[in-house]
Formats: sequence, C-alpha cells, structure tokens
Amino acid sequence: MTAEPVSEHSAQRSLTSKSFVGYLVMSFLTAVNDNMFRWLIVPIAKYRYSSIEGLTAAQREANEATVLALGLGCFILPFIAFAPWSGWVADKFSKRSSTITLKISEGVIMVAGLASIWLGNLTVMYVVLFLMGTQSALLSTAKFGIIPELVPREKISAANGLAGLVTLVAVIAGTIAGNELYAATGPDGLQRIWISAVALLGVAGLGVVSSMMLAPVAPANSAIAFPWNPISASWRDLKLVMSDVPILRVTLGIAFFWSLASLAQLNIDTHVNLNLRMSQQEVGQYLAVLSVGVGIGSVLAGFWSGGRVELGMVPLGAVTMALACLLAFVCGGSWWLFGAALVMIGVGGGLFNVPLTAYVQDRSPHESLGAILAAGHQITAVGILLVSVLFPFLRNGLGCSADQIFLIAGISTLPIAMYVVWLIPQATIRFLVWLLSRTVYKVRLHGIENIPERGSALLVANHVSWIDGVLILLASSRPIRMIAYADYVKGGVIGWLSKLFEIIPIRSGDGPRALMESLNTARDALKNGELVCIFAEGRISRTGELLKFERGMIKILKGTDAPVSPVYLDELWGSIFSYEGGKFFWKKPKHWPYPVSINFGTLIPHKDVTDVNAVRNAVLDLKDDSIARRKERRMIPAIRFIRQCRLAWKRTKVADSAGTVLTGGTLLTGSLAFHKLLTTSVLKPNENMIGLLLPPSAGGAIANFAVALAGKVSVNLNYTLTDDVVNYCIKEAGIKQVITSRKFMEKKPMNLDAELIHMEDLKQQIGGVAKAAAFAKAKLMPLGMLSKSLGLTTIQADDMMAIIFTSGSTGEPKGVMLSHGNINSNLDAADELLKLKPTDMLLGVLPFFHSFGYTITLWLPGCVDAGAVFHFNPLDSRMVGKLVEKHKATIIAATPTFLRSYMKRCSVEEFASVNLVIAGAEKLPPELSDAWQKKYGISPMEGYGTTELSPLASVNVPENRAGRTDLMKPGSVGKVISCSRAAVFHPDTGEELTCGEEGMLKIKGPNVMLGYMNRPEATAEAIHDGWYNTGDVARVDANGFIEITGRQSRFSKIGGEMVPHIRIEQEINRIIDDEDTDDPEILCAVTAVPDAKKGERLIVLHKPMTRTVKEVQDELQKVGFPNLWIPSSDSFVEVESIPLLGTGKLDLRALKDAAMEKFGS
Repeated sequence: MTAEPVSEHSAQRSLTSKSFVGYLVMSFLTAVNDNMFRWLIVPIAKYRYSSIEGLTAAQREANEATVLALGLGCFILPFIAFAPWSGWVADKFSKRSSTITLKISEGVIMVAGLASIWLGNLTVMYVVLFLMGTQSALLSTAKFGIIPELVPREKISAANGLAGLVTLVAVIAGTIAGNELYAATGPDGLQRIWISAVALLGVAGLGVVSSMMLAPVAPANSAIAFPWNPISASWRDLKLVMSDVPILRVTLGIAFFWSLASLAQLNIDTHVNLNLRMSQQEVGQYLAVLSVGVGIGSVLAGFWSGGRVELGMVPLGAVTMALACLLAFVCGGSWWLFGAALVMIGVGGGLFNVPLTAYVQDRSPHESLGAILAAGHQITAVGILLVSVLFPFLRNGLGCSADQIFLIAGISTLPIAMYVVWLIPQATIRFLVWLLSRTVYKVRLHGIENIPERGSALLVANHVSWIDGVLILLASSRPIRMIAYADYVKGGVIGWLSKLFEIIPIRSGDGPRALMESLNTARDALKNGELVCIFAEGRISRTGELLKFERGMIKILKGTDAPVSPVYLDELWGSIFSYEGGKFFWKKPKHWPYPVSINFGTLIPHKDVTDVNAVRNAVLDLKDDSIARRKERRMIPAIRFIRQCRLAWKRTKVADSAGTVLTGGTLLTGSLAFHKLLTTSVLKPNENMIGLLLPPSAGGAIANFAVALAGKVSVNLNYTLTDDVVNYCIKEAGIKQVITSRKFMEKKPMNLDAELIHMEDLKQQIGGVAKAAAFAKAKLMPLGMLSKSLGLTTIQADDMMAIIFTSGSTGEPKGVMLSHGNINSNLDAADELLKLKPTDMLLGVLPFFHSFGYTITLWLPGCVDAGAVFHFNPLDSRMVGKLVEKHKATIIAATPTFLRSYMKRCSVEEFASVNLVIAGAEKLPPELSDAWQKKYGISPMEGYGTTELSPLASVNVPENRAGRTDLMKPGSVGKVISCSRAAVFHPDTGEELTCGEEGMLKIKGPNVMLGYMNRPEATAEAIHDGWYNTGDVARVDANGFIEITGRQSRFSKIGGEMVPHIRIEQEINRIIDDEDTDDPEILCAVTAVPDAKKGERLIVLHKPMTRTVKEVQDELQKVGFPNLWIPSSDSFVEVESIPLLGTGKLDLRALKDAAMEKFGS
C-alpha cells in the first residue's frame, strides 16, 4: 500500500505523536462544546415551552418531546443539506487547514449562541443550533478523514477506538457541563450568563490551539470543483458509495448505529424524567453512563482489532445492543438496572461502530475519501433526522412509553445482527474463535506487516501443534486458504467450517492423481491472488524441532509468480495441543494464558525459491529472531532463584559433604543476609567484577547467589592453576576483591593480587536483627517489590552475569563473558529436556569455575524444581557414593574419567537412586558405557558443550526422562538444544554442508557467549553472524544428531592427510585397558610435534602398559587403521601420569610441552 502523503511528519505517524495527541485534544474539545451548548439550549427551550399558560400535563409532555426532536433536527439537518460541501472541503484543501478554519468559526457561532440566550428568542436559538450543526458537518468529514494520514494503517482501528473513547468522554463532560450551566444560569439562562460565555468561548479557543498541533497534510484532490448544485453533488457522492457494495453496507451500518444512538439519547431524557422521576440534571448523568459504555466498547474494539480492521466483532456489538435494549425495556423503575443496560448499549455500540468506521477509512480510495465520508455522514444524518420525526410520532402519535421504545429498538437490532453474520460468516467465526483463544493464549505477532495486503503469497510455516492453522488464520486480516489432510477436515461441523474457510484438502492416500488435484487447487488459488498456507514438514513435530521440508511447496509454486512468506510459530511446544510428553491434549497447561509468538518473515521472491532448504533456512532465521526476543521477557536467573526458593521453602535445595543441608527458605534467607552485608559493608560500590575462590559447597553456592542478587558479575577462579595464572585472570577481569574462606586457603594457600574476603568473617558479622530482616524479605516481601528493591529489575538479558575463564589447555586462559540470557537459555533447555522434578537431586562435583558446574550444578537447581548435593573432590569416589546414597541423588554429570572411577569404587546400592548420568568434556568410550549399563543398569548419556556456549549445546536424553526414544543415539552427543541451531561448514570455503557431511561444527543461539573479555579480535574470529565456531569437527545426520569426529586442534596433517588424535587415542586406550586394575585415570594420550619430512609426527604418552608397543601397533592395523595413523615404535613415551586439568579434561598444553621436551629440536 502506498504511503499516505504526510509530508515531513511521516516519521511521526504514531498514536503518541504530537500530531495525533493534538487530534485527540481537538476532538475532545469539539465534542465538549457541541454537547455543552446543545444541553444548555434544549432545557431553556423546554422551560419556555412548558411555561406557556393553559397547557395540560399531556400537552407539556408532548411539547418536551417536540423540543428534543427539533433540537436534534436542527443540529442534524446540515449533515444532509451540506454533505457535498463537507466532502469538497475535506478533499480540496489540506485537512489541517480546513480543521483550523472551522474551529475558528466555532468561536463566532458561540458568540451568536450567547446572543440568542440574551435575547430569549427560541427561533434564534434554533438557528444557532443549525449553524452549530453546519460547522460540525463541515468539520466531521475532515476530522475522520485525517486519521489515516496521522497514523499507520495497522493503527487505524486503535486510533478510531481512542478517538471514540475521547469523544465519548467529551460527550459526558459536555452533557454534564451543559446541564450544570443551565442550573447555574437559571431556567432562562440569563442569570450569571458570563459563566456560559467563559465556558463556551474558552473551550472554543483551546480547540483552535489544539487544531494547530496537527501535522501538515497535502490536499487529497486539489483539482476538484466546488459543488454548486448540492443535490447533484450529493447524488454523485452517493453513487460513488453505492458503486462499492462492501462500502455501502458498512456505511448503512454506521448510519444504523448513530440512528439507534440518537433514539436512545432522546428516550433516556424521557425515561429518566417520567419513569425514574429524576431532574434534568440527572438526565446528563445517565447520558454520561451511556457514553462511558461507548468509550469502553470503542477501546475494546481498538484493542481487539489487533492491528487490523476486524469486522468480525460487528455482530457481537449488534447482539449486545439488542439485548441491552431489551434489558432497558424490563428494568422498570430500577435505576441501577437501567444504568447497566445503558453501559451495555454503549459497549455494543463501540464494538459495532469502530470497526465499520475504520473499514471505510482503510478501504476507500485516498483521493475520494472525503466524498465517501461526506456521503456516509449524509446517510447517517438522514437516519438521525428520521429518528427525530419517529420519536415524537412514537410518543405522541402511538402513545408508546419510553420502555416500549427501547423494546422496539432491541427488536429492530436483532435482524441487523443476523444479516451481518450472514454477510461475513468467516469474519464472525474467526473473531469469536480469536476472542475465545485469547483466554487460552497470549499471542504476540511479529512482522505481521510482511503479509502482502494484496496479491498472492504462499505462507510456509512450521507445524508444532493442532492449533497452528487456527492461530495463523486469526493473525491475518486477509483470508488464508489452509492446506490440510483431508481426513482431518471432513464431516460434521469441521467439514462445514473447512468449506466456509475454503480449506484445501490434501488426499495423499487416494493416489497420485488426487494429490495433484489438491496441489493444482492450491496453485490456482495463488494465480487468483489469494493467500495459501502450507505446513511444509508434512506432519506435526513430535519433538518440537523443525523437521525437513517436503517438496510439495515447490510443486505448488510452479507456474506462478507468487512469493513465499516464511512463518515461524514459537513457544507452542509444551501446550496442550502439542505432542510434548508423548501425547496430544491430555495434559495440564503449563501457563494460563499460554504465551505464543507468531513470526512472519519478509517475502522471498519467487525466483529465489530454488529449493526447500532456502525456505527452511528462512524459517530457521525467524526462529533465531523469535528466541532473541523471547529472552527479554524472561526473568533473570537471580529473580528465578528467589521465586524457586520460595516454592521449595521447606524442601532441600542444597547440601554438601560437610553436612550442611539448606532448604529453599534457609538458602534464600542466607543469600539475602550475605547480600545485605556485602553491599553495605564489604563490596566497593564501583567494583562490578567480584572474584570467588570457593569449592563446590553450600557456602560457595550462597556466595555466588549473594553476588548475583547484588547485580555484580561473578568470576569463579580456577584454584587448580598456578598463582601466576590465577593472578593473570584477576588482572584480566579487573578484580579487586575475592570472596574465599580461611579453611579453603589453609588447604590451598595462594598469593593473590586482590583483597581477600573470608566467608567465616562475614558470617560472624550477621547478627540476629540482620537474619530476621533477611527472613522477612525472603518470606513476606512480594517478588516484584523484592526484585525492585535489590535493583534486579533494571538488569537486561544481555547484561553480563559471569566470567568463566577457559582452561588454558591450548594457551592463556580467555575470559568468556556470559550474560543473564546465556545462562537462562541453558537453564530452560536443561529443564525442558530432563523434565526435572522436585524429587530430583543433582550431584555437584564439578567446580564452579567450570561452566558446567556454574550453570548446571549451581544455577539449575537454584532456578528449577531440583536440588543439588556438592562435594569438592570429583575423584573422591567413596565420598561421592556416600553422598549419592544419603541424599538420593538422581542425576550425575561428570567426565568419563570420573565415571570410570565411580564405577570401580561405588556400589550398586549407593547408586540405586541414580536414573540419569551425563558424560561430557571428552569422548565417552563405548566400553565404559557398556560397563555402567552392566553394573548399574544405566547407560551414561553423552552430551556436548563449551564454555563459550554457557556451556550446554547438545545432549542425549534417555527414554525414562524424555518419554520417547528419539532423543538419543549411541555414538552421538545428542541433538542440539531447542533454542539453538547446529550446522557444519567446510573448513576452507566456509560453505554450509549437507546432512552427514563432515565439517567444522558451528552453533547459533541465545547460549552463544557475549565474547572474550578484552579480546575483540579473538571474539570476531570465534563468532561470525551469530555462529560460534566450536573448533570441533563433526557431522550432523538427517535427524539432527551431532557426532563429534575430532577437534581441529587435535588433528595432525601428515603427508597431506588429516590424522585424528582422538580416534587413535580411543583405540589405544581400549587395547591397553586392564580390567583387573583399580586405576581410574586415562592410560594414554596422543599429541604431535613438528617433523621436517612429513610435517608432523604423532607422539603417544602412556602410563605403564601390559601390552608391548608392537602388540599395540598390530591391533591398530587389525582394526583397519591406515599406516599414517599408526605411531612409530619410537613415538611411544611412558610417563608417570597423563596431565589433566582440574575439570578432568586433558591438559593439552602440558601434553604438548612433555612431547616437545622429549622430541622437540
């Protein structure tokens, strides 16, 4: 749609712009003055007529009805007589200029009105009322016509809703003010007439000022001639309206609404005076009640329109008005029941009128909008004028009471409602379903403007639940022809609805010919300029993941020039209509209303749709954008921690090998107490980076949680490194203070370049009052208030939460900056995959300076239902066994090295409660997995991650956790977590490779780090276009499982061929493994040194072996290893132990140094 000419102010076309605010103020003041003058004049006229001597009570009652009808007629007649001139003014001139001019004329008319009151001449009063009507008639067309030029198209309905609300508030204010002026100036209006002058002229003057705030707009049709013959001009404008049947129907609907409103307004005066026995002043109050209802209805209509023109609510508005009129008929003398009926009439009126008005503004040609609006106002005015005749006829001619007139109004409205439903059944049903769905779902639309307003497009969406098609239909203002399997849309009500919405059934089971007929139907719809939607996966996802796309969409597009509109439905996985949990429907909703995001991408031109993967990648890009937006709505981990501790107030959340056991309540109370002390007495206000040097323990958890509650960045330091390396990390992060404990420093003395803060000292400083205050906050303060008092509500998802230093196995440690959003993504993914319950307890043996230990064993139990039990030494197998048995730990996460140790030293009884074991950091040997299965009945599940990925990237999930078998594959590291994407790329060309091809593994998603601290070059090298280069060589199969085949840094290029260290290492470890030994350590490791002839030379560092080197070489040949992969006899070096990091991973740097010391030149 071409942008409307809003000159230099086009950038300010919003509901909060100065121009639109000025419009609302001007509309408010216009309606105030109209009604204030009218309801000042009418009671004066009623008084003068009723004061004529010799009249009976019936004659006085009849005169009052005549006065009301005459007043209405004088005000409305100009809308009929001068409608062509009104349209000419709106189209010929700038609507801003004409509005200012007409607002100035309002002041002149007010002066004339005051003069008529002074003269006491009823005829002059009616003439002034006629002039007021003329000014309103000329102004109304420009006033309504300028809305599409002040706001964007998707805001037209909302703008009309606001305008309706403001106008109705003004009607309330004007009506009450008019009656108050009448009371203040006496029955003849002459007492203290200066009050009326100040009010009427003051409001008129403010109206002129507010009209000048309108943005300049160009004339719509400056060449249009003045309609000297108003009759022929009116006929021309009416023919223009009648030439467009939808516009004509909508115009008649608007006329009906205003006619009914006028009848109600006249009848309220009679009902209040005669049935409720109230004064004229109280009439204004009931008119105000009606106006409140219309205001509510108008705002609801604008809100429910959802950024489009929604005619589906019109029947609801008509039915509401009809029922309300019938309620007014039966309410008798009940003032509150009558007031409720008036509110209902108003609400129904707002729902009825706002979408109709918005439709005319949106669908009328810009150059003739003024003429169409003028003709519409003329038709409306005729209806209101007929009401001004009908009302006295009903009252005086037929003797109808006010109650009976409401009955007539209600009965006459019901056929209108039925007619509208008959005209637009699709829109009506769609709106009612939308209204119902809003009680179940909270839908967020992104990129809805990308759906073309005209012309064809093929919408291609992911398929997550049974409700997907309905949600897409409800999101679009245009009809969409959905493609669905025929068996799902036949018979009964579903069949009728599918025909009504022109669903295209796919009959794949009826043979190729039936399938081609369905595809041809979809193709023909595109050729006819319609919107068609297909779920290209061909079925509902059973995993929540995006499946491969079928080629049906390509066949539909063939022979058309239709573009493709990619669509991604987010957050529906887990809803009752999804297959989460292995079943549809029969599960408890997790949220109410359930959040849903529907994302519409930019159109892909027809020529660019070369294959299904191009469209699938576009849908995946929408997924990335949606997840990025989603993280901003998520509570940060610190707030989630507070909420979770409250939910687990009496349940164990944290325990450790020192005997400490903390419930959620005590953990939160302790964390808040330490937080208070840290922020008030210990931590320096300008210090953001806080070092922590504590082992996995309850105290270490409290320290980390307290730092997070203070909004500081946690930097857990690696105490297994040398003092020099730790001080390097302290300097790199800019740490001035380190939280530790005296007991820990006694066992591991370190000379650090930072102020040490000891937990024992802090604990002694927390007195009874501080503990009580912390308890009160933890237990009693509302979550929002507590979060705000701690300053947590100002923290954004992309703000830094922690720095985790890499192990430095290949160089100096790098500070990986992790955000709150990074950590949250891992917490959500782990909770979703592992289905954690309150009975789950994680074994926390990985240190907090390790990303897995920090995120998964510390923050995961802190933020979800599970708990954790900590021990500082992961190789202390006997203590691990005791802790697991004592605290009924259900989940163990460790390296294969640690698992090998546990298997050899922990009994079956000690691990009886364990039902999930996750292995990571190094390749899980199949024989170790088999041994665990044989001994404990549990197969360790291999996962994958890096510090830069917060750390979780993928994991196998067993059937007992997932509820299905498609989330695990032996030999793989699992599927990528749902919020992320995994792909392999050619290491040299950077080209993305297809399924099954081996290449460089890259990960994209919210778990990707912010970057390396103080290393922009390294960050740029690691992250490109959101993709993190893991440095690992892998392949991804058709089902999304990742198989790590090596690490780029753990390959040697020998004789031009890439030789994998890990593969050789695994095989040698298998060959030399001695089942009789109790040694849990790694037996060998492979590295390389430079070689002058072949480029590199393989070196094997090994512990004492029971097999000879020759036997090892022979076994390698038997398994089919090429000669280049078999190390030479003099390349085997016996060592006392294989160098490992504190996390159990190989220390590659020390490994290389040992090899270079032996073989380097």
